[in-house]
Amino acid sequence: MYVCSCKSVTDTDIRNAVNSGVRTMRQLARETGCSSNCGRCAVTAAEVLDEATGKLSIVRQARHPDQA
Repeated sequence: MYVCSCKSVTDTDIRNAVNSGVRTMRQLARETGCSSNCGRCAVTAAEVLDEATGKLSIVRQARHPDQA
């Protein structure tokens, strides 16, 4: 799915960037251009980035350990 329509960045592009070492939104913007234009994609991009780096699952486990 397209996350950033301004720069044509997909969720797969973000996951590939994570596999290449990207860990922050600043790094993601530098590597892909995502969230560097209008910024409407920033929340979704951050969610995909967090999921890809495992941060989201850690937060979910902390909040809902019975669902982990």
